[in-house]
Amino acid sequence: MTTNGSGAARRLRFEIFRYNPEDSDSEPHMQSYELDEAPYMSLYIALNQIRETQDPSLQFDFACRSAICGSCGMLVNGRPALGCRTLTSDLPDVVRLHPLPVFKLIGDLSVDTGTWFREMVEKSEAWIHAKEDFDPQAEEVRMDDNLAQAIYEGERCIECGCCVASCGVANVNANFTGPAGLNRIARFMMDPRDSRTDEDWFDVVASDHGVFACLGMMACEDVCPKELPLLEVHAYLRRRMLAARFMDKKD
Repeated sequence: MTTNGSGAARRLRFEIFRYNPEDSDSEPHMQSYELDEAPYMSLYIALNQIRETQDPSLQFDFACRSAICGSCGMLVNGRPALGCRTLTSDLPDVVRLHPLPVFKLIGDLSVDTGTWFREMVEKSEAWIHAKEDFDPQAEEVRMDDNLAQAIYEGERCIECGCCVASCGVANVNANFTGPAGLNRIARFMMDPRDSRTDEDWFDVVASDHGVFACLGMMACEDVCPKELPLLEVHAYLRRRMLAARFMDKKD
């Protein structure tokens, strides 16, 4: 906890975006609230105190409070972050909070990430396309440890939307697969249980809305709360797609 010169707790001012798209009388605006900082206060704690003691109409999303559910993504002083793991002690006296861009606004700081991720999964068919019917009696096939670890890395994504919100392309191109989508695709491309070839993936990954649309600024990796290696993911996808097209022309 940060204190002022006299040793007392800081007085924090929260400037929070307010707007209810379901209310025809509502207008987008910033509303200020003040709160005394407490030890180990996170944005989750601060926003709950504001809602409980000052404004019960304030909308925001939280669930697990452990950086697992991904529901508390928001712009914190212009940077995508999870509210549950952002401590006020790491922030200045004035904290400006906005909803994540790209996603549909539900109200105030609450956005609908679920619809975006569902559409991304359906568009890329990001699930196992099995080579043969499942046989519950078959002997388990062991996967290489390094490959299993690489697949696990992709699975650690909590779909919070922070990487998508930080992406310059996703903010101007609604059809862009986005960093989280490309990460999910790479996870299935690596999986030996998936029957799709690089040619099958080409139209999804190498289209105008795939990995080559990325500007390479990699803000997505900078803001990822799970510190996923998204730069490596994008490089992997580019190599696979370039190799697939080169071999196709060579043949």
